[in-house]
This record gives sequence, C-alpha cells and structure tokens, in this order.
Amino acid sequence: MSRVLLVEDDPAVREGARLALRRQGHDVAAVETGEEALVQLSSFRPDVVVLDLMLPGMPGLEVCRRIRADSALPIIMMTAMGDDVDIVLGLETGADDYVVKPVQARVLEARIRAVLRRVETAPSCDGGAATAEAHGELRIDRAALTVTWEGAPVVLAPSELRLLLTLSAAPGRVFTRQQLLETVWEHSYHGDARLVDACVKRLRTKMGEPPRQPRYIQTVRGFGYRFHSPQ
Repeated sequence: MSRVLLVEDDPAVREGARLALRRQGHDVAAVETGEEALVQLSSFRPDVVVLDLMLPGMPGLEVCRRIRADSALPIIMMTAMGDDVDIVLGLETGADDYVVKPVQARVLEARIRAVLRRVETAPSCDGGAATAEAHGELRIDRAALTVTWEGAPVVLAPSELRLLLTLSAAPGRVFTRQQLLETVWEHSYHGDARLVDACVKRLRTKMGEPPRQPRYIQTVRGFGYRFHSPQ
C-alpha cells in the first residue's frame, strides 16, 4: 500500500480525491495547507505528494520548492484548467507530473502509479555490462541509481533520474519529446512536451550545465534531445 499526501484546500475536491484514492488501496493523508503538508512529510512519510498550487498561506510552488530542496519525493501537482504559466512554473520548480482540475480519479490514479513505478524501476544496462560509467565530471551508477557531479552526489527527482538514464544509455542517439514522454512518463497519448523541456532544464542546472552551450544534454532543434559523452 502506497502512502499519498494530498494537499488541497477545497473541501469537496479534497474529500473526493481522498475517497477515490482510498478505494484504489492507497493510504491517504489529506491536508488543507502547505504548512500542514510540511509537517506531514516527517510524520506520515508519504511515497508521493499530490499538491494543489493554489493554497491559502504558503503557496503550492513554495511547498514544492521546499520539498525538492533536499528530497527526491515524487510530486504531482494539481492546477486549474488553462493555467499554463502555473504549469510551467510548477514543473520548473520540481514537480514530476501534473493533473488538471476538475481531476478525474482514473487519471490521478494512473499518474500516481506511473510516478511510483519510476521510483522503483529504471533503464538498466545489458546483462553483464558494468553499471557504473563516467562521462567527464559526471558519474552514473545504474545499479545503485546514483549520480555524482565532480565527486558530489546529485539529488534527482524520479523523472530527472529516469530521463538521464534513458538519454545516457544511448549517447549520440536523438530522442524525440514523444519518445521521452512514453519512456520516462509513460504518457502514450496526448503527451505534453513541457514535461520534457522543464525536466531537461532542471537536470542541466543540477549537473552544472552552461545554459547556452550544454555539454551533456544537447538540444536537437526541431527533434528533441541527445546525450553527448565527453571523452
């Protein structure tokens, strides 16, 4: 049974989502404010956070920022339909995925299961191959699912880690955004390229990539992204 921390100030939305998730077998802690959510992180110890961006008191973006400052805990944000700016800001702040309100229970459940699978599984090397690899200052251990930059550990959210593992498994290969959505986010239909672009931006920042001339994750204009391994 997975533990879901639901942060939503609208009582009707909160209770509806809580009941739907409980029917799916999740253990749910539902709170109204960002301040309550931060307290629940240590006491409830959730496996995933479902976070509304529009909260009283501490905004959802600040809650997301504080969680992501020292944790790879998966975050799915909820946003009102048409709030494209909030979606981009939330993704760039560290959210792994998002759903649009009014939330459909089956969509929310599918996104939760997908993000939890991303925590549990990752692209692996061929049988017998070495699991640790060095790319200049960047070191990736596929068995331990750890990444270091210049010897220091890099804390990556599940989507960031899977994106890096997917790209680096095939240096030089160009992946389209749709291919990455299907592989990393398991979004086969109606994928949102903003998920990929925001995740690449976060990943580049954590890896110390210069924004104008990234060495590792390179943009192939009009197509997508590829991983370059400096030798």
